[in-house]
Amino acid sequence: MSSQSQTSGAQAQDTGTTAPTRVPLILDTDIGDDIDDTWALAMLLGSPQVNLKLIVTSTDDTETKARLVAKILEKLGRIDVPIGTGVKTGDRKINQAKWLGEYSLSNYRGTIIKDGVQAAIDLIKASPSPITILAIGPETNLKEALRRDPSIATNARVVAMAGSIAIGYNGKKGRDAEYNVMRDVEAARAVYSAPWEITIAPLDVCGTLILEGARYENVKNSNAVRATTVIENYDLWANRSKYPAGASSVLYDTVAAYLTFSDALCEMETVKLVIDDKGRTIPDEKGRPVRCALRWKDRVAFEEVLVRALTTDVGA
Repeated sequence: MSSQSQTSGAQAQDTGTTAPTRVPLILDTDIGDDIDDTWALAMLLGSPQVNLKLIVTSTDDTETKARLVAKILEKLGRIDVPIGTGVKTGDRKINQAKWLGEYSLSNYRGTIIKDGVQAAIDLIKASPSPITILAIGPETNLKEALRRDPSIATNARVVAMAGSIAIGYNGKKGRDAEYNVMRDVEAARAVYSAPWEITIAPLDVCGTLILEGARYENVKNSNAVRATTVIENYDLWANRSKYPAGASSVLYDTVAAYLTFSDALCEMETVKLVIDDKGRTIPDEKGRPVRCALRWKDRVAFEEVLVRALTTDVGA
């Protein structure tokens, strides 16, 4: 492992003399499974550092997931963000079906693109500056995009919620096969084989990130549309009863969302990693260098960033 103290060149920075650069972003999400994707989407839409250009749905019933994204964007007044339907891998029911209800795309005034993978390719190829791809689900869509056009890796970087280096689920010592990698090992290997920069939020840093106490109450009691939409979804989420009334579930994906525009609150290290057949991300001198957020410098400050993104009037 080699320590890396410099932030990514793609990070938005404010020089004090010009407007800060907004990170052009594609969100690839398996929203509708765990609720943290919904928190991460709302966080991004409340982060002025980010220019969200496309959302692509990932894994299982990606068509229903596109409907879920559309309803969220409509509620937040952000139908300007195009939605692409990703590779469908199954028909598993989403865990936010109660909130989605019978919502139909028939009256949706935003843009729905049937082939979300091609939309991502086209956006990357046409961009005058490198695009950041935020992958917060299994990386099936990215594998397909690389299969169709490997050259996209020259004009993009990947930030992902993925992997487990030294700490597993619930803060236990020792690595676990993390879900997003384990669910599609070959896709993760394809992403690791491409020549783009990769930054990950592994379980080491995000596996115990639960919002509770005053900060959770600030979101729950906020009248801001992003906060109310998140809490509505959380309260109707199929797994809500497994978590305390005054706390969130583990918000893994919000850390990766943060890493798209800053890593100042995390301790970053570049680790050479290989992915084994069980989906474990293992340090190996023959592996591929990956920028990893392994520890917090200031977790409380991050939670405040998250709360602010959900509860202020900036963005939507």
